Amino acid sequence: MFLTATLLPLMLQAGLDPTRGGVPDYSADIQDRPPRELSIIDAPQPTSWLAQCLDQLEDEPTRAHVQAQIRRDTTNGEDRVLANHCLGLASTELGRWEEARAAFTAARQETPAEETRLRARFGAMAGNAALVTGDLPGALALLDAARADALAAQAGGMPGLIALDSARVLVGLEQLDAAEAALAEARMFQPDDAETRLLSATLLRRMGKLADAQEQVEEAARLDPTAPAIGLEAGVIAILDGREEAARSSWQSVIDLSPGTEFATSAQSYLDQLGPTEQ
Repeated sequence: MFLTATLLPLMLQAGLDPTRGGVPDYSADIQDRPPRELSIIDAPQPTSWLAQCLDQLEDEPTRAHVQAQIRRDTTNGEDRVLANHCLGLASTELGRWEEARAAFTAARQETPAEETRLRARFGAMAGNAALVTGDLPGALALLDAARADALAAQAGGMPGLIALDSARVLVGLEQLDAAEAALAEARMFQPDDAETRLLSATLLRRMGKLADAQEQVEEAARLDPTAPAIGLEAGVIAILDGREEAARSSWQSVIDLSPGTEFATSAQSYLDQLGPTEQ
């Protein structure tokens, strides 16, 4: 029992046998991520055409895509910006990420320079689309430009959302110190966002900063007490820090609160590797 409890932290650091459930790494969750909608940002004022195009997105995305292409090719100015906006969203619905990136990028470029808030919105969506395609350097460049626009616009929590996405990209590029700085900025703009706290905890744990990771996972748990991903991460941090009882408690809570989920499966795998508690 003592030997198993001693070895598990080393296995967690090195990476578990994937057939037995790997260590959660939400900081590197950069695949299949749709463009962030950035709901805190005011969308362009819906004209009758744009409203019709947006209404078709869920049920008839192909129709919306074709109509947006025609509108883009036959208009200019604000109408063309709105057409690219809808084209990007329709492309997203259809999984055409390169087209979505191109449309959102064009919308940003054709938005007047003084409308920094709207430029930030389009730039962030283009960056997220680039992220999904796997072009991490391209995504980072787009997000950096969007961040600059958001800061210039003094757009509330938007810079925090963009910083969070930048951190995901930086982790993918193995630039962990820069990712840590981006997450610190995200926390500054959105201190009550549980996802930001969880990603911070995971990254800090990966970097061996267990005390800081513990602080962030505690904040995440305070903000979202029943989230299974948070409970799973809390257990990983605890076992790496030599707190076996706390790790067991966290993982058991995941099993109890989220039975039948992948999180519960991972938690049970960790508990199985620890073995039964000593009587």
